Amino acid sequence: MTSARPSGPFRIGDRVQLTGPKGRLHTITLREDGELHTHHGVLKHTALIGQPDGSVVINSGGHEYLALRPLLRDFVMSMPRGAAIVYPKDAAQILAEADVFPGAVVVEAGVGSGALSLWLLRAIGGEGRLVSFERRAEFAEVARANVETFTGHEPGNWDVVVGDLVEELPNAVAAASVDRVVLDMLAPWECIDAVADALAPGGVVVCYVATATQLSRTAEYIRGTGLFTEPDANETMVRGWHVEGLAVRPDHRMVAHTGFLVWARRLAPGAVLPGVKRRASKSSYGDEDVELWTPGAVGDRDITDKNLRKRVREAQRAAQGAREAAGSGRPEASA
Repeated sequence: MTSARPSGPFRIGDRVQLTGPKGRLHTITLREDGELHTHHGVLKHTALIGQPDGSVVINSGGHEYLALRPLLRDFVMSMPRGAAIVYPKDAAQILAEADVFPGAVVVEAGVGSGALSLWLLRAIGGEGRLVSFERRAEFAEVARANVETFTGHEPGNWDVVVGDLVEELPNAVAAASVDRVVLDMLAPWECIDAVADALAPGGVVVCYVATATQLSRTAEYIRGTGLFTEPDANETMVRGWHVEGLAVRPDHRMVAHTGFLVWARRLAPGAVLPGVKRRASKSSYGDEDVELWTPGAVGDRDITDKNLRKRVREAQRAAQGAREAAGSGRPEASA
C-alpha cells in the first residue's frame, strides 16, 4: 500500500485526535475556518495548522488539548461506520492466525466500514492484492471513503466488488490463486465451498463470527467438506491495567467478547486428512438447530437508510479532507 507518511506539521485536511480535559477525545479534520466547540470553550483549527505532531494547544477557555495524528487503531474506532467494525484486538489476531504477509493475495467479505481492509492493506504492502466483497453498495462507499481518508488515496492494489462472494469470487480471482481469505459475515459456511476453490493449497481461511452457534455451524461445515485441516477456534479478551506509582491493579472495565475466530488451511487436491481420535460428542445437528443459526436468530441488525446516508456523507467529507491534505504538498513514500 502506497500512502503519505503521517508526519510533519499539521496541514489543512489532516485528521487530528485531541485529548482534552478529563481525557475526553475529539477527532477532527483540520479546515482553515474550522472550530471545535465544547462546553469548555472554542478551539480554532488555525491554532493547530503548522504545529508539529504531539503539540499542546489552548482553547478560548484556557483548557489544554494534546494534538496527535491518530494511529490506525484510533482511526478505526472513530471513523464513520456503515456496519459494525472488526475491533483492533481481533484484527491483530486475524493477521496473526491467517499469517498475512507482504505480497499476499487476500480476499475478504464483507468489507463493512473498511476497518479490517486497512489492516490487511498495511500487512500485504504494495506488492500484495486485496479483493473485498460487500453486498450493500452503501457500505462499500463508506469503506472506500474511510480507506481514502486514512491513506490519502484509494490504493491501486485494492478491488471492492459489490455483490455476493459465492457468485462473484470465480470472476474476480483464478482458481487456487488466493493465499488468504477472511470472512466476516453472519453465515460464512455458505461461502466455504467457493473459498475452497479459490484458495491455493496451504492457504488459510479465517471466519469472524459473533455467537457460539455461528462458531459451531462454521467449524462443522469446514470439517465436513474434507478439504481443510481440522479447524481451530479462539476468542481474544483484552484487560487494561491501571499503573500509577504503587497503585497497580486491573482496570475495572475490559474489552471482553467481541467475536470468535475459526480458521483452517486448505489441503492439497485429493489429500485426505489423517484420522483424529475423539471422544464421542454431539457433533450432528438437525433442522431445529439450523433454524437457530439463521441470520435473524443470531442477531442480524439493519441500519436505517437515513442513518446510513449520513454515515456515507461523513466518510466522503473525511476523504475529501484527506485529498486536500495530500494535495497540499505532503511527501509520499512507497511501501
